Amino acid sequence: MNDKLLQIAYSSEEGERLDKFLSGAIPQHSRAVLQRLIQDSQVTVNGTVVTKSAFKLENGMRVELALPKEAEPEKLLSSELSLQIVFENQDLAVVDKPAGMVVHPGAGRERDTLAQAAIAYWPQIAHVGEEGRPGIVHRLDKDTSGLVVLAKNSMAYTWLVQQFKLRKTEKRYLALVDGCPPTPTGRIEAAIGRHKHLRQKMAVQYQAGRKAISEYRTLQAFKQHTLLEVKPITGRTHQIRVHLAYLGVPVVGDRVYGRKKISLPIKRFFLHAAGLALVLPGETELTTFESKLPADLQDLIDHLEASDG
Repeated sequence: MNDKLLQIAYSSEEGERLDKFLSGAIPQHSRAVLQRLIQDSQVTVNGTVVTKSAFKLENGMRVELALPKEAEPEKLLSSELSLQIVFENQDLAVVDKPAGMVVHPGAGRERDTLAQAAIAYWPQIAHVGEEGRPGIVHRLDKDTSGLVVLAKNSMAYTWLVQQFKLRKTEKRYLALVDGCPPTPTGRIEAAIGRHKHLRQKMAVQYQAGRKAISEYRTLQAFKQHTLLEVKPITGRTHQIRVHLAYLGVPVVGDRVYGRKKISLPIKRFFLHAAGLALVLPGETELTTFESKLPADLQDLIDHLEASDG
């Protein structure tokens, strides 16, 4: 693991916000980065997960956090990787990310990321957003393919971050799962938090987790698999993968949350960000962007249609 586990004791009678205390104790990381760690359930106080940055510390409390290895600014150089640009204007770009591409440096990956490729296309993006995550408004897992939006200036970044925070965007994923869900359509409401023992994993945590909601509907049923359309209402880390595994229908190829023995010939898990709708800066109506299944996933569907027929 590349996470660095830190334990810090709070010693003051005055009381202080958790994020403010951490930013002073760990000055090499920005306050925004530390706030995200708190929101992602990676910080505990006296052994209990705390997800509110404004949490007031008391004298003698022990703060523990898994601090990911951040990309050093000098390493965040442009990378001459090709990007499939779905849409672009002066404020933002929507990119179709291939599976295998990491969104931003960190966690052992310092080169050939989407963020570095974006800097090569739009140099001004290097100064937009959080340090080490230029223009990045939301993320996809390394092996998830599909649509990602990048802000090209600070105004657009703020505009887009607010849309995601207020859940005004609409995201649509295609997931092939093992088995069949209990109902053709459904809504999964199960809080998600950091796994108690395996810090790189997420898990359903009704007591310590954060509210998480996903909706799904069946698009195509096969003998032993089902193609689902999934719409995450919230945006928790690994949300779709955790929710579907919790429902008893893990994503095909997901060795972390699904079956250890892969049921179909696939080199990654079958999850694709196929649709994204958002309001462009200065506009009032949603604009929708679409991405077709990439060849490796479409080939798998064709294989199932042929074998089930």
